Amino acid sequence: MKRNLLKLSFVLFGLLFVLAACGGEEKDNASNDTANSGAGGTEETKTFKIGTTQIVEHPSLDAAKEGFKKAIEDAGIKAEYVDESANNDNSANMTIAQQLVSENVDLIFANSTPSAQAAKSATADIPIIFTSVTDAVGAELIASMEEPGANVTGTIDLHPETMPKSVAFLKELGAKNVGMIYNAGEQNSVAQIAAVKEIAEKEGVTIVDAAVSASSEVKQAAESLIGKVDAFYVVTDNTVVSALESVIDVANANTLPLIVGELDSVERGGLAAYGFDYYDIGYEAGQMAAQILLEGKSPAEIPAAYPANLKLVINKAVAESLGLDVKPEWGAEVQ
Repeated sequence: MKRNLLKLSFVLFGLLFVLAACGGEEKDNASNDTANSGAGGTEETKTFKIGTTQIVEHPSLDAAKEGFKKAIEDAGIKAEYVDESANNDNSANMTIAQQLVSENVDLIFANSTPSAQAAKSATADIPIIFTSVTDAVGAELIASMEEPGANVTGTIDLHPETMPKSVAFLKELGAKNVGMIYNAGEQNSVAQIAAVKEIAEKEGVTIVDAAVSASSEVKQAAESLIGKVDAFYVVTDNTVVSALESVIDVANANTLPLIVGELDSVERGGLAAYGFDYYDIGYEAGQMAAQILLEGKSPAEIPAAYPANLKLVINKAVAESLGLDVKPEWGAEVQ
Protein backbone atom coordinates (compact mmCIF):
# COMPACT_ATOMS: atom_id res chain seq x y z
CA MET A 1 0.00 0.00 0.00
CA LYS A 2 2.79 2.36 0.92
CA ARG A 3 4.58 1.44 -2.30
CA ASN A 4 1.46 2.34 -4.34
CA LEU A 5 1.08 5.68 -2.55
CA LEU A 6 4.72 6.45 -3.20
CA LYS A 7 4.28 5.71 -6.94
CA LEU A 8 1.20 7.94 -7.02
CA SER A 9 3.13 10.75 -5.34
CA PHE A 10 5.86 10.56 -7.99
CA VAL A 11 3.26 10.66 -10.77
CA LEU A 12 1.51 13.71 -9.29
CA PHE A 13 4.84 15.47 -8.76
CA GLY A 14 5.76 14.84 -12.38
CA LEU A 15 2.48 16.26 -13.63
CA LEU A 16 2.89 19.36 -11.49
CA PHE A 17 6.43 19.84 -12.86
CA VAL A 18 5.23 19.58 -16.46
CA LEU A 19 2.36 22.02 -15.87
CA ALA A 20 4.68 24.46 -14.15
CA ALA A 21 7.14 24.28 -17.04
CA CYS A 22 4.36 24.84 -19.61
CA GLY A 23 2.99 27.74 -17.59
CA GLY A 24 6.43 29.27 -17.41
CA GLU A 25 6.89 28.86 -21.15
CA GLU A 26 3.53 30.52 -21.86
CA LYS A 27 4.42 33.34 -19.50
CA ASP A 28 7.77 33.78 -21.24
CA ASN A 29 6.05 33.78 -24.64
CA ALA A 30 3.50 36.34 -23.45
CA SER A 31 6.31 38.49 -22.07
CA ASN A 32 8.17 38.26 -25.38
CA ASP A 33 4.99 39.18 -27.33
CA THR A 34 4.45 42.19 -25.09
CA ALA A 35 8.07 43.23 -25.44
CA ASN A 36 7.95 42.87 -29.21
CA SER A 37 4.75 44.89 -29.38
CA GLY A 38 6.24 47.63 -27.23
CA ALA A 39 9.42 47.73 -29.28
CA GLY A 40 7.86 48.33 -32.67
CA GLY A 41 4.21 47.33 -32.83
CA THR A 42 2.41 46.40 -36.01
CA GLU A 43 2.04 48.60 -39.09
CA GLU A 44 -1.54 49.29 -38.01
CA THR A 45 -0.44 50.78 -34.67
CA LYS A 46 2.78 52.46 -35.82
CA THR A 47 2.92 56.24 -35.74
CA PHE A 48 4.41 57.49 -39.01
CA LYS A 49 6.43 60.69 -39.17
CA ILE A 50 5.34 62.74 -42.20
CA GLY A 51 7.12 65.89 -43.29
CA THR A 52 5.08 68.53 -45.14
CA THR A 53 6.71 71.34 -47.07
CA GLN A 54 5.17 74.12 -49.16
CA ILE A 55 6.80 77.07 -50.84
CA VAL A 56 4.42 79.69 -49.42
CA GLU A 57 1.17 79.91 -47.50
CA HIS A 58 -1.94 80.85 -49.46
CA PRO A 59 -5.51 79.47 -49.45
CA SER A 60 -5.08 76.97 -52.30
CA LEU A 61 -1.93 75.35 -50.94
CA ASP A 62 -3.37 75.38 -47.41
CA ALA A 63 -6.52 73.62 -48.66
CA ALA A 64 -4.39 70.98 -50.41
CA LYS A 65 -2.51 70.25 -47.19
CA GLU A 66 -5.80 70.03 -45.30
CA GLY A 67 -7.11 67.51 -47.84
CA PHE A 68 -3.90 65.46 -47.62
CA LYS A 69 -4.12 65.20 -43.83
CA LYS A 70 -7.81 64.26 -43.97
CA ALA A 71 -7.03 61.38 -46.35
CA ILE A 72 -4.32 60.16 -43.98
CA GLU A 73 -6.80 60.32 -41.08
CA ASP A 74 -9.53 58.55 -43.07
CA ALA A 75 -7.07 55.75 -43.90
CA GLY A 76 -6.68 55.12 -40.16
CA ILE A 77 -3.03 56.13 -40.19
CA LYS A 78 -1.51 57.53 -37.00
CA ALA A 79 0.75 60.38 -38.05
CA GLU A 80 3.11 62.84 -36.47
CA TYR A 81 3.61 65.85 -38.75
CA VAL A 82 6.60 68.10 -39.26
CA ASP A 83 4.98 71.08 -41.04
CA GLU A 84 7.21 73.61 -42.80
CA SER A 85 6.69 76.61 -45.08
CA ALA A 86 9.49 78.38 -46.97
CA ASN A 87 7.67 81.74 -47.11
CA ASN A 88 8.58 81.96 -50.81
CA ASP A 89 12.31 81.77 -50.03
CA ASN A 90 14.12 79.27 -52.26
CA SER A 91 17.08 79.04 -49.89
CA ALA A 92 14.75 78.18 -47.01
CA ASN A 93 12.96 75.75 -49.31
CA MET A 94 16.16 73.72 -49.81
CA THR A 95 17.00 73.87 -46.11
CA ILE A 96 13.56 72.51 -45.20
CA ALA A 97 13.96 69.55 -47.58
CA GLN A 98 17.36 68.68 -46.12
CA GLN A 99 15.99 69.07 -42.58
CA LEU A 100 13.13 66.63 -43.25
CA VAL A 101 15.59 64.10 -44.63
CA SER A 102 17.87 64.47 -41.58
CA GLU A 103 14.87 63.88 -39.32
CA ASN A 104 14.35 60.57 -41.15
CA VAL A 105 10.67 61.11 -41.88
CA ASP A 106 8.73 58.18 -43.33
CA LEU A 107 7.28 60.25 -46.19
CA ILE A 108 7.47 63.80 -47.54
CA PHE A 109 4.37 65.67 -48.75
CA ALA A 110 5.66 68.37 -51.13
CA ASN A 111 3.01 71.02 -51.76
CA SER A 112 4.13 73.02 -54.87
CA THR A 113 6.65 72.57 -57.68
CA PRO A 114 9.63 74.21 -55.90
CA SER A 115 8.92 72.18 -52.75
CA ALA A 116 8.83 68.92 -54.70
CA GLN A 117 12.01 69.77 -56.62
CA ALA A 118 13.87 70.54 -53.39
CA ALA A 119 12.64 67.33 -51.77
CA LYS A 120 13.70 65.23 -54.76
CA SER A 121 17.16 66.79 -54.79
CA ALA A 122 17.50 66.03 -51.08
CA THR A 123 16.62 62.31 -51.15
CA ALA A 124 16.35 59.39 -53.53
CA ASP A 125 15.13 57.05 -50.79
CA ILE A 126 12.30 58.65 -48.80
CA PRO A 127 8.94 58.48 -50.65
CA ILE A 128 7.76 61.88 -51.90
CA ILE A 129 4.13 62.67 -52.71
CA PHE A 130 3.53 66.01 -54.40
CA THR A 131 0.50 68.12 -55.21
CA SER A 132 -0.06 71.65 -56.54
CA VAL A 133 2.43 70.86 -59.33
CA THR A 134 1.51 71.91 -62.86
CA ASP A 135 4.09 70.17 -65.06
CA ALA A 136 5.67 67.31 -63.12
CA VAL A 137 7.42 65.88 -66.18
CA GLY A 138 8.81 69.25 -67.27
CA ALA A 139 9.97 69.92 -63.71
CA GLU A 140 11.84 66.59 -63.88
CA LEU A 141 9.98 65.21 -60.88
CA ILE A 142 8.70 62.13 -62.72
CA ALA A 143 9.51 60.29 -65.94
CA SER A 144 5.88 60.21 -67.09
CA MET A 145 2.38 60.47 -65.67
CA GLU A 146 1.75 56.74 -66.18
CA GLU A 147 5.15 55.53 -64.92
CA PRO A 148 6.60 58.08 -62.50
CA GLY A 149 9.75 56.09 -61.70
CA ALA A 150 12.04 56.61 -58.70
CA ASN A 151 10.64 57.78 -55.34
CA VAL A 152 8.20 60.51 -56.46
CA THR A 153 4.57 60.66 -57.57
CA GLY A 154 1.52 62.80 -56.85
CA THR A 155 -1.35 64.92 -58.17
CA ILE A 156 -1.22 67.67 -60.78
CA ASP A 157 -2.95 71.03 -60.28
CA LEU A 158 -3.75 71.61 -63.93
CA HIS A 159 -6.66 69.95 -65.69
CA PRO A 160 -5.90 69.56 -69.42
CA GLU A 161 -8.92 71.71 -70.30
CA THR A 162 -8.28 74.55 -67.82
CA MET A 163 -6.21 76.85 -70.04
CA PRO A 164 -8.10 76.30 -73.33
CA LYS A 165 -11.42 76.98 -71.60
CA SER A 166 -10.01 80.03 -69.77
CA VAL A 167 -8.66 81.58 -72.98
CA ALA A 168 -11.95 80.86 -74.78
CA PHE A 169 -13.82 82.53 -71.93
CA LEU A 170 -11.59 85.61 -72.11
CA LYS A 171 -12.35 85.80 -75.84
CA GLU A 172 -16.07 85.46 -75.03
CA LEU A 173 -15.71 88.50 -72.77
CA GLY A 174 -14.24 90.47 -75.68
CA ALA A 175 -10.62 90.45 -74.50
CA LYS A 176 -8.04 90.85 -77.27
CA ASN A 177 -4.95 91.65 -75.21
CA VAL A 178 -4.54 89.74 -71.94
CA GLY A 179 -2.05 90.60 -69.24
CA MET A 180 -0.25 87.79 -67.43
CA ILE A 181 2.12 88.17 -64.48
CA TYR A 182 4.44 85.34 -63.52
CA ASN A 183 7.61 84.42 -61.67
CA ALA A 184 10.23 83.53 -64.29
CA GLY A 185 12.04 81.50 -61.61
CA GLU A 186 9.14 79.05 -61.24
CA GLN A 187 9.30 76.30 -63.85
CA ASN A 188 5.61 75.70 -63.15
CA SER A 189 4.78 79.25 -64.27
CA VAL A 190 7.10 79.37 -67.27
CA ALA A 191 5.43 76.22 -68.64
CA GLN A 192 1.95 77.69 -68.17
CA ILE A 193 2.79 81.00 -69.83
CA ALA A 194 4.20 79.17 -72.85
CA ALA A 195 1.12 76.96 -73.08
CA VAL A 196 -1.32 79.89 -72.76
CA LYS A 197 0.51 81.84 -75.47
CA GLU A 198 0.22 78.91 -77.85
CA ILE A 199 -3.50 78.51 -77.14
CA ALA A 200 -4.15 82.28 -77.31
CA GLU A 201 -2.46 82.58 -80.71
CA LYS A 202 -4.90 80.05 -82.15
CA GLU A 203 -7.80 82.02 -80.64
CA GLY A 204 -6.57 85.36 -81.99
CA VAL A 205 -5.78 86.65 -78.49
CA THR A 206 -2.47 88.37 -77.64
CA ILE A 207 -0.70 87.70 -74.35
CA VAL A 208 1.25 90.57 -72.80
CA ASP A 209 3.36 89.27 -69.92
CA ALA A 210 5.28 90.81 -67.05
CA ALA A 211 7.84 88.84 -65.02
CA VAL A 212 8.47 89.23 -61.29
CA SER A 213 10.84 87.58 -58.84
CA ALA A 214 9.02 88.33 -55.57
CA SER A 215 5.49 88.99 -54.34
CA SER A 216 6.45 92.60 -53.52
CA GLU A 217 6.85 93.25 -57.28
CA VAL A 218 3.40 91.98 -58.29
CA LYS A 219 1.43 95.22 -57.94
CA GLN A 220 3.97 97.23 -59.93
CA ALA A 221 3.94 94.57 -62.65
CA ALA A 222 0.13 94.72 -62.84
CA GLU A 223 0.19 98.51 -63.08
CA SER A 224 2.79 98.32 -65.87
CA LEU A 225 0.26 96.45 -68.01
CA ILE A 226 -2.50 99.08 -67.75
CA GLY A 227 -3.18 100.64 -71.15
CA LYS A 228 -1.75 97.57 -72.88
CA VAL A 229 -4.38 94.98 -71.92
CA ASP A 230 -8.14 94.67 -71.56
CA ALA A 231 -8.13 91.73 -69.11
CA PHE A 232 -5.87 89.84 -66.73
CA TYR A 233 -5.27 86.11 -66.45
CA VAL A 234 -3.45 84.79 -63.37
CA VAL A 235 -2.43 81.14 -63.55
CA THR A 236 -1.29 78.98 -60.63
CA ASP A 237 1.89 80.93 -59.97
CA ASN A 238 2.67 80.74 -56.24
CA THR A 239 4.39 84.14 -56.13
CA VAL A 240 1.53 85.97 -57.86
CA VAL A 241 -1.26 84.10 -56.09
CA SER A 242 0.30 84.90 -52.70
CA ALA A 243 -0.05 88.60 -53.64
CA LEU A 244 -3.30 88.26 -55.59
CA GLU A 245 -4.98 91.17 -53.81
CA SER A 246 -2.49 93.49 -55.54
CA VAL A 247 -3.70 92.35 -58.97
CA ILE A 248 -7.33 92.48 -57.84
CA ASP A 249 -6.90 96.10 -56.71
CA VAL A 250 -5.38 97.12 -60.05
CA ALA A 251 -8.02 95.23 -62.06
CA ASN A 252 -10.88 96.74 -60.05
CA ALA A 253 -9.45 100.27 -60.26
CA ASN A 254 -9.37 99.97 -64.05
CA THR A 255 -12.61 97.96 -64.47
CA LEU A 256 -10.82 95.01 -66.05
CA PRO A 257 -11.92 91.38 -65.76
CA LEU A 258 -9.51 89.09 -63.92
CA ILE A 259 -9.61 85.39 -64.73
CA VAL A 260 -7.80 83.21 -62.20
CA GLY A 261 -6.52 79.66 -62.15
CA GLU A 262 -7.90 78.56 -58.78
CA LEU A 263 -11.37 78.49 -57.29
CA ASP A 264 -10.00 79.90 -54.04
CA SER A 265 -8.87 82.94 -55.98
CA VAL A 266 -12.45 83.57 -57.12
CA GLU A 267 -13.48 83.84 -53.50
CA ARG A 268 -10.68 86.34 -52.96
CA GLY A 269 -11.99 88.65 -55.70
CA GLY A 270 -11.19 87.18 -59.12
CA LEU A 271 -14.01 87.32 -61.65
CA ALA A 272 -13.97 83.66 -62.66
CA ALA A 273 -12.01 80.43 -62.88
CA TYR A 274 -12.22 77.11 -64.61
CA GLY A 275 -10.90 75.05 -61.78
CA PHE A 276 -11.17 72.39 -59.14
CA ASP A 277 -10.87 72.24 -55.38
CA TYR A 278 -7.30 72.07 -54.11
CA TYR A 279 -8.64 70.19 -51.12
CA ASP A 280 -9.58 67.39 -53.53
CA ILE A 281 -6.15 67.04 -55.16
CA GLY A 282 -4.58 67.14 -51.69
CA TYR A 283 -6.94 64.37 -50.58
CA GLU A 284 -6.05 62.28 -53.65
CA ALA A 285 -2.36 62.77 -52.82
CA GLY A 286 -3.08 61.58 -49.28
CA GLN A 287 -4.67 58.43 -50.65
CA MET A 288 -1.47 57.75 -52.58
CA ALA A 289 0.55 58.24 -49.41
CA ALA A 290 -1.68 55.72 -47.63
CA GLN A 291 -0.86 53.09 -50.27
CA ILE A 292 2.83 53.63 -49.57
CA LEU A 293 2.63 53.69 -45.77
CA LEU A 294 0.10 50.87 -45.27
CA GLU A 295 0.59 48.64 -48.29
CA GLY A 296 4.31 49.12 -48.82
CA LYS A 297 3.92 50.34 -52.40
CA SER A 298 6.63 52.32 -54.11
CA PRO A 299 5.82 55.75 -55.61
CA ALA A 300 7.10 54.31 -58.89
CA GLU A 301 4.09 51.95 -58.90
CA ILE A 302 1.50 54.72 -58.49
CA PRO A 303 0.65 56.79 -61.60
CA ALA A 304 0.52 60.55 -61.16
CA ALA A 305 -3.01 61.96 -61.51
CA TYR A 306 -4.84 64.95 -62.95
CA PRO A 307 -7.72 66.66 -61.08
CA ALA A 308 -10.92 64.68 -61.43
CA ASN A 309 -13.47 67.51 -61.71
CA LEU A 310 -13.47 70.84 -63.57
CA LYS A 311 -16.08 73.60 -63.31
CA LEU A 312 -16.57 77.30 -64.10
CA VAL A 313 -17.15 79.46 -61.04
CA ILE A 314 -18.05 83.16 -61.26
CA ASN A 315 -17.93 85.78 -58.52
CA LYS A 316 -21.36 87.43 -58.64
CA ALA A 317 -20.31 90.70 -56.98
CA VAL A 318 -17.36 91.17 -59.34
CA ALA A 319 -19.50 90.34 -62.39
CA GLU A 320 -22.04 92.99 -61.32
CA SER A 321 -19.30 95.58 -60.81
CA LEU A 322 -18.14 94.94 -64.38
CA GLY A 323 -21.70 95.09 -65.73
CA LEU A 324 -21.37 91.50 -66.88
CA ASP A 325 -24.45 89.35 -67.43
CA VAL A 326 -23.84 85.69 -66.59
CA LYS A 327 -25.19 83.68 -69.52
CA PRO A 328 -27.02 80.40 -68.73
CA GLU A 329 -25.18 78.60 -71.53
CA TRP A 330 -21.91 79.07 -69.65
CA GLY A 331 -23.10 76.55 -67.09
CA ALA A 332 -21.34 78.49 -64.37
CA GLU A 333 -21.62 78.14 -60.63
CA VAL A 334 -22.22 81.67 -59.31
CA GLN A 335 -20.93 82.61 -55.87
